[in-house]
Amino acid sequence: MIEIFMLYLSIPSRINFLQLGRYSRFEEQRFRRQFEQRFDFFGFNKALSMPWIGSRSAVAFDPSFIHKSGKKTPGIGYFWSGCAGRALRGIEILGLSVIDADTRLSFHLDAVQTPPTNCLQDNDLSLIDWYAGVIKKYMKQILSITKYVVADAYFSKKNFVEKILQCSLHLISKLRDDADLTYLLLQPKTGMRGRPAKYGGKVDVRNLNPEHFNLVENDKGIIAYSGIVYSKALGRNILLVVEEFRIKGKTTYHLLFSTDTMQAPIDVIDIYHTRFQIEFGFRDAKQFAGLENSQARSGNKLNFHFNTALTTVNIAKIMQLSDPETRENSFSMATYKILFHNTLLLFRFFRMFAINPNSIKNHQHVKELLYFGTMAA
Repeated sequence: MIEIFMLYLSIPSRINFLQLGRYSRFEEQRFRRQFEQRFDFFGFNKALSMPWIGSRSAVAFDPSFIHKSGKKTPGIGYFWSGCAGRALRGIEILGLSVIDADTRLSFHLDAVQTPPTNCLQDNDLSLIDWYAGVIKKYMKQILSITKYVVADAYFSKKNFVEKILQCSLHLISKLRDDADLTYLLLQPKTGMRGRPAKYGGKVDVRNLNPEHFNLVENDKGIIAYSGIVYSKALGRNILLVVEEFRIKGKTTYHLLFSTDTMQAPIDVIDIYHTRFQIEFGFRDAKQFAGLENSQARSGNKLNFHFNTALTTVNIAKIMQLSDPETRENSFSMATYKILFHNTLLLFRFFRMFAINPNSIKNHQHVKELLYFGTMAA
């Protein structure tokens, strides 16, 4: 695994079995056999990332579309592409990452390939049911980290929320702007016939009732109000956080919510805003770690490749955080790709020409060549 991670960090072009054989001491066939084996990526990434994760954490999950045109690729079908704004032919993975609301860090945990629609229909499953099944599969591992999961507005559906709560987890997500919400009425019993009314009027986010909503105090300049309301779509009481934004003279509102009504409202805001960091992990893996390069025709090999590419980004982040000189810098995956490629090439020269890179005479030149082309240089 060390050899594989080093190669994923070092190879400057497409990453596939042929390239792994070209840049390694081992043959291509060895990698083909290795990628068929299983590896505990969730446990590995958890051990790697937890020293950098604080108390205000959550597990974010999000699907990512991967372009594929081959006819023999397992699981190929039509999936939604956010970049294209429509369904495209390819494959999809559901990625899970742990995020920290204080440091705004995100670390990949595991990724699972989404089956095509016809496979789900054969098993009487919807796409939402399958996504919830993945969370249930990793329930114990997630609970060992946090009790909160966070996802975008697509997952704010009643059947999904119920399945998440059955896993002893709480969901943080976003509601539609026109969500049907009502105030809660806590009226004492009057002794008269009939049950006291449970719900009041409908919530108007442009004119919130100050008796039910409180200002969310924060030091980030965010105007937000929080209160416990009843969601008709979700069929339960939720903690609602209404964010107010003024852009070019126009006021817009975002409705964030948590199924944990006792959670601090500022945590809902910070965790949901940090959720987007998972997208940067997908981006770096696609651009620098060959996430879309594999042409394997085995589901196990594809799963191994996807998780290796995303874990490679984790390793680069840990390297930056572990160095006091670069810890405060903006993360650049390109810098570490150049650094590892330079290292691979230089040590190849050292072996060929029998040069000692550790001698005092060569130390400064070796360091200069290693960092040639990086942001640190």
